[in-house]
Amino acid sequence: QMKKNQNITPYLPAIDQAVRRLTKGHSSAVLWFTGLSGSGKSTIANSVEKKLVESYCAHTYLLDGDNIRNGINSDLGFSLSDRSENIRRVGEIAKLMADAGLIVLTAFISPLRVDRDQCRALIGTDTFLEIFIDCPLEDCTARDPKGLYAKAQAGEILEFTGVSSPYEAPTRPDLILKTNQQTIEACTLNVIEILTERGILTGKHKVNG
Repeated sequence: QMKKNQNITPYLPAIDQAVRRLTKGHSSAVLWFTGLSGSGKSTIANSVEKKLVESYCAHTYLLDGDNIRNGINSDLGFSLSDRSENIRRVGEIAKLMADAGLIVLTAFISPLRVDRDQCRALIGTDTFLEIFIDCPLEDCTARDPKGLYAKAQAGEILEFTGVSSPYEAPTRPDLILKTNQQTIEACTLNVIEILTERGILTGKHKVNG
């Protein structure tokens, strides 16, 4: 393991997270959407972000698994160690964005509990909300929007979550959304409700119902 540079001293900026939150009109948060491929993580995260921007004038940013892997994490594969590094980097990025006062939405399978727990510890329990997109494997396989399950079952994709690589469901998520039973609209409203309950959205900047 590479040693950390001992000559680095963190710089403390004059403007802190509390001030940045005030300029935004809402608290910052990291909404961590986790679930199997095809469960609806990106769909729900996009719907929530649209609602936050249009109805609450919220300052947001969406980090999506495929997009991140095409950029900053393009050097990583899909072994468990690479998956853990993928999530570690995303956690660091999300922490910086939350420090800037944003509501950050992340859509990643993030299959291992230990990786998600480390992100929660890094970002802070008051800021990190784990949202479990609870959709049975058979439903995800039937949907197979990208044709990945078919390829995995044919042996064309190795280390595919739910088929040849494990997924560890959250034991105590902040919110559970059952996309095989609930509509996109209902799931979106559930997320808005918990943001309001946690005091992240105050309602004073709400522009629509």
